[in-house]
This record gives sequence, structure tokens and C-alpha cells, in this order.
Amino acid sequence: MSPTKSSFLQMVKFIKRDKMLLATAIAPILAGLAIKFGIPLIEKGLVSLTGAREVLVPYYGIFDILLAALTPVMIGFVVAMIMLEERDDHIDKYLFVTGLGRKGYFLSRIGLPAGFALLVTLILLPLFCITRLSIAEIALLAIVGTLQGILISLMVLTFSTNKLEGMAVTKLSSLIMMGCLIPFFVPTPLRYVFTFMPSYWTGAGIAEGNALLMLPGVGIAALWILILYKVKD
Repeated sequence: MSPTKSSFLQMVKFIKRDKMLLATAIAPILAGLAIKFGIPLIEKGLVSLTGAREVLVPYYGIFDILLAALTPVMIGFVVAMIMLEERDDHIDKYLFVTGLGRKGYFLSRIGLPAGFALLVTLILLPLFCITRLSIAEIALLAIVGTLQGILISLMVLTFSTNKLEGMAVTKLSSLIMMGCLIPFFVPTPLRYVFTFMPSYWTGAGIAEGNALLMLPGVGIAALWILILYKVKD
């Protein structure tokens, strides 16, 4: 077994023992159920209450975007908390000088969980989405969402010195997910101020019905990840 795989499996065992972290990891499934069945029910109630033809329907795409980002972000939070604990206990420095190395450590703690998050998102999104998404839209939403999860993990590790600070930074850094709201509510040209946010481009792609508009989000997220990784180097 490779050192990277062994390190990843050790982290999985730790998550299994920590019920709070395990609950965080399965939260996206509960959120998916709430979106799939709860949002249409709320829409029906609002239509009945207001007499409008539709209330939330024009914004259904926002819920799908957030669903696509939720699994990677939640998993990113879990692994960031584990890495902060390992930093506090100086375990990470020990692992850096083993056969695992620094790159192997980050691959086992962030890269492999991100790959798992991508796979889970590709499964959950078609099951729980409330709009008709094309294969390209599903794939790009999952990719950008996964990159955002990695980005948030690195932000937590970069700007936190302990788990308490990590939780606070996670809440603040999760605001980068809110960029998807901009294309729906902010007029041009003011909206272009937010183009540095990867989630802005997922919002633009869904709002305009053009999956290609999500591609810049992939590049922007990858650039932010590279910058933060270099800062950690």
C-alpha cells in the first residue's frame, strides 16, 4: 500500500470515530433531500399565499449550485479540522519527513477527499437537483464546487492557528459560495466586480443557460488554490 493511500485511510478511520465529523460528512445528503422535496413544497405554499404564478422557481438554479458546492465544502471543512489538529500535535511535521512527504500529505488529506467529494457530487446532484441540468452543467458544477472545497480547506489552514479559529475562518470563507447569487440579483456592469469568485461563474452559467460560462470559474478557482498552496509551502 502506498504511503499516500495509507495516510488517507488513517484519516477515514479517524472520521469514523468522531461522530460530529461523521455527521458533517453526511449532511449533504440531508440537505439534498431538503432541497428536492422541501423547496417545491415551500414554493407551492408561497404561490398559494401570494397568488403569484411563481415565486422561487426563477431561482431554483441557485439551490442546485449550492447543492453542488455543499459536499466538497463540508468534506473540506472536515479535513481542514483534522489537519489543524495534526498541526497542533505536530503530527504533520513528522509525516513530512517520512516517505509520505509534504506533497503526499496534502494529497492524502485534501486531494483524495476532494476526489471523493467530486464523485459524491456527481451522484447526488442528478438525484436531488430541482432544475433540468445537462450533463455538461452537472460536470462543471461538480468540478467548480470541488475546487471551492479545496480552496476553503487551504484558506482555513492558511489563516488559522487552531481549530477554534478554523471554524471561524470556515464560516467567513464559505461566503465565496455566495457569488452564485450575483448574476441573479446584481445588474451589469456592477456584477463584474465579483468575477474573482469562482461561484460567480457557476451562477452566470445557470442564470444564462450557458454551461461554457462556468469554465472561467474552473481557472479562477485553480489559480486561487495554487496561490494558497504556495503560501503554505
